[in-house]
Amino acid sequence: MGNIQQGLANLKHFIKIAPEAPGVYRMLDENDVVLYVGKAKNIKKRIVAYSHFDKLPIRLQRMVSQIKRMEFIIVENEAKALLMENELIKEFEPKYNILLKDDKTFPHLVIDVTSKFPSLRKYRGKRQDKNKYFGPFANATAVNSVLDIVQKAFLLRSCRDGVFNNRQRPCLMYQIKRCSAPCVGKISEEDYKILVKEAIEFLEGKNTKLQEELSKQMNEASERLDYETALVLRDRIKALASVQRGNNVEYADIKSVDMIALVRKNNMVCIQVFFIRSGQNCGNAPYFPKQIEDADDNEILEAFLSSFYSEHIPPKEIVLSQEIENKEFLEEALDTHINTYQKGNKAHIINMVKANAEASIDRKIAEQASVKSNLEEMVKWFDLPRIPQRIEIYDNSHNQGSFAIGAMVVATPDGFDKKSYRKFNIKESDLKHRQEENDFKRHLEASAGAKNAATQPQKIINQDDFLMMKEVLLRRFARMTPENKPDVILLDGGLGQLHAVHEALKDYDLSGIAIIAISKGPDRNAGKEFYHQLGKESFSLPFQSPIAFYLQNLRDEAHRFAIGTHRARRAKSISKSKLDEIEGIGARRKRDLLNYFGSVEEISQSSVKDLQKVAGISKKTAEKIYNYFHF
Repeated sequence: MGNIQQGLANLKHFIKIAPEAPGVYRMLDENDVVLYVGKAKNIKKRIVAYSHFDKLPIRLQRMVSQIKRMEFIIVENEAKALLMENELIKEFEPKYNILLKDDKTFPHLVIDVTSKFPSLRKYRGKRQDKNKYFGPFANATAVNSVLDIVQKAFLLRSCRDGVFNNRQRPCLMYQIKRCSAPCVGKISEEDYKILVKEAIEFLEGKNTKLQEELSKQMNEASERLDYETALVLRDRIKALASVQRGNNVEYADIKSVDMIALVRKNNMVCIQVFFIRSGQNCGNAPYFPKQIEDADDNEILEAFLSSFYSEHIPPKEIVLSQEIENKEFLEEALDTHINTYQKGNKAHIINMVKANAEASIDRKIAEQASVKSNLEEMVKWFDLPRIPQRIEIYDNSHNQGSFAIGAMVVATPDGFDKKSYRKFNIKESDLKHRQEENDFKRHLEASAGAKNAATQPQKIINQDDFLMMKEVLLRRFARMTPENKPDVILLDGGLGQLHAVHEALKDYDLSGIAIIAISKGPDRNAGKEFYHQLGKESFSLPFQSPIAFYLQNLRDEAHRFAIGTHRARRAKSISKSKLDEIEGIGARRKRDLLNYFGSVEEISQSSVKDLQKVAGISKKTAEKIYNYFHF
């Protein structure tokens, strides 16, 4: 603990000059390291609480004793204070703030109501426009289920605008009665807007009279012998009925609520969130906040709400398992209602959420015990100085040298640290440069009387896989800091990869870093892999042992990440148009050309005169396009 009296004196000095306005405050130590970031409706009143030293928990007492100075940012209202606080916490990761490191974005459904024929699609990320958003859903399975129902019931298109604008005949979605095919005029704009309105009402839980109205329309269609329309309406009614049958009675009257419960057990805190929308449980997710030493439940829950809803759209009501101190501030900032219940249906549901939180802690403890046991086994088998806190696993992926990707996955005692994953795009020029380096070094070694090059293990890095691994490791170590230094490097490969990495990193201090390569066993049999370390005899672990499964899981995660990244890069390259390479052709002209001609192939075969028929394409631009394809 620092100098308590000096820290309190510094704090009281800044209390005198603190603004009485909404905003964000930062506490910094003598090295200008940010200790804490907080928000307040009235900054001065908020930081006065820190001057009551004896009432503070030990964690905050330690923080106050280290305060050298404070910084203040005044904002317009509570909502902006909330957003700015979370931006600063993410930027500085202060040691005294409670961190939600395992946060993620959830899938939503979005209807682009600004379009002439709005589409219904899955969406991830923050709400950034005036479209209608529905969710969140806890996972892709939940959102796909609702999407399937809405497509059957309301026949909204799900295609992108580029596809929609260029269709000349209905797609498969129309054939299987999942779309009304507005792209080819199978439905009028007015009738389509009615479908959009009904879908929005359904997703917002306002669909109580919808089935009655659809039944009436179906009977009217039957009476006028329009059996095709009657069948479509019948299928829509069946889809809506299936939703209502699947609804849990407990959630029937709940339109837009997040149920959030905090449970503390065995020095661990879990916050469980249930998403309930339009009478349906859209799934749940557990969270395990970091840096909670000496923090009370109120502080943890408030920090969670601030962080979580800076990334997600708040519902109309948030139900908590317990009261929080700054309820009014958060209600104004989030534009929602925050409540607790002691009896009734919502009290029953929040108790169920608490039970799920406790079960999540039990699973987490069991997982951590298993991981700890495997890490202890690693210490024994690989002669490590201590239990590794950071394991980096590397793998490469490419298609005959094209779209080459290097991938790094990070594992800790708490599991995979996905925010630390890294991908490395590798160009052909990078490999050529590394090869030239290798050739030059071997030339110098030969000139200096080195041993016959054929006996040098690093010569095998002539192959692309070894060059790629060398490129990746050199880039990684160039940015290594004491904070992210690995204890173990795990390579998917054999002795060749091991020697390639050691040769690449010979100018770096590798003390305290164990480099291990995993090669496939006989007949590439999983479970019979060989493990290699420089200067040690290769060996295999006991077949189907827990430590063998653990290391296979680490390797497989790196392989999954590498393959996924490689496929994404390849798909992006495939979707890139030749028009992107023509100077003066931006996104708008590209769209207009494709809308007019239908494809790049048609554009390439068009004359200058035909190209000029497109709005915005001058004679000079048309000549550029023509010359690109013909000269």
